[in-house]
Amino acid sequence: MSTRIVRFAICLAVHLMAASLAARADDWPQWMGPQRNGEYQETGLLQDVPAEGLKTLWRVPVSGGYSGPAVADGRVFLTDYVATSGTSTNNPGGRDAMTGQERILAFDAKTGDLLWKKEYERPYHLSYANGPRATPTVDGAYVYALGAEGDLACYQVKDGELIWRKQLAEEYKSESPIWGHAAHPLVHGKYLYCLAGGPGSVVVALNKLTGEEVWRALSASEIGYCPPTIQKLGEKDRLIVWDADALHALELDTGKVYWDYPLKPRYGMSIAAPQRSGDLLYACGIGETAAMIQLDDRGKPSETLWTGKPKLGIYGANSTPLLWDRRCLVPIVEPVNSSPSLRKMDANCGRPSN
Repeated sequence: MSTRIVRFAICLAVHLMAASLAARADDWPQWMGPQRNGEYQETGLLQDVPAEGLKTLWRVPVSGGYSGPAVADGRVFLTDYVATSGTSTNNPGGRDAMTGQERILAFDAKTGDLLWKKEYERPYHLSYANGPRATPTVDGAYVYALGAEGDLACYQVKDGELIWRKQLAEEYKSESPIWGHAAHPLVHGKYLYCLAGGPGSVVVALNKLTGEEVWRALSASEIGYCPPTIQKLGEKDRLIVWDADALHALELDTGKVYWDYPLKPRYGMSIAAPQRSGDLLYACGIGETAAMIQLDDRGKPSETLWTGKPKLGIYGANSTPLLWDRRCLVPIVEPVNSSPSLRKMDANCGRPSN
């Protein structure tokens, strides 16, 4: 049992307790919230933690994994991995062999009661092979889950009935990334967008109700780990994809490339989702990889304002920064049991601002 994930479940329960005090509950149906922008719209939350601490309403043990929970319509969805053989080692450069079952679990948000679970056998051949990486995505009556080896499935929210399933690594003839499939599936309109792999299919658009492919696009040395997002560029919404080699903006209905921008992080670790504020687009990753991009009135890159250099810029190796009021706010990773902080940077020059 992963103590990391158990602690997360406890924190979720505390959050739900605080939310129950609010005048309006705000669902969190996918990674980074309803709009994938990290904004929490709920009102009436506690401003200070009481001296005696917050009361835990419920807690449940779950198994290994790295995915966050999705909360929608009174349910909490979480994926995990129940290992039956093998050992996950601290070896970022090597793949461990494990056997076990990947699961998606649905809990009652008020009581923590298990409403349903679905599981399937899934051998792992990954680095840090502890469990799924991607947060479930809830869209109305359906929830979509992506496993670490590329098992993509759609279930009914109410009872967990399987609607459709695809095995991305097998269908697109591509080995799973060494650190697993981690790009949270994105639902927009009638499509489900996800990273797949293989030549010409870094990203695919699927019919969200059937799982049938609508289009595929892009080739790269690796697909990376960055979740696809949608940004309004010029007059239209575009799909933003960052693979191990470059940033791309694509047409939503066809996958046609609108523009490319070379940006290559170390180790294929394109992870943090690029962020836009007005006419600025920012992307960053490990290895002093950073670019603040000026967009023209068509939403195309027109100038690079600054790139990463020693002591200049911010590099979110695995955390997505936030652009706010032309300034960049980035969580700074701190030692275990200490509180994270936010560091404010000027977006135009990448240096600390007042």
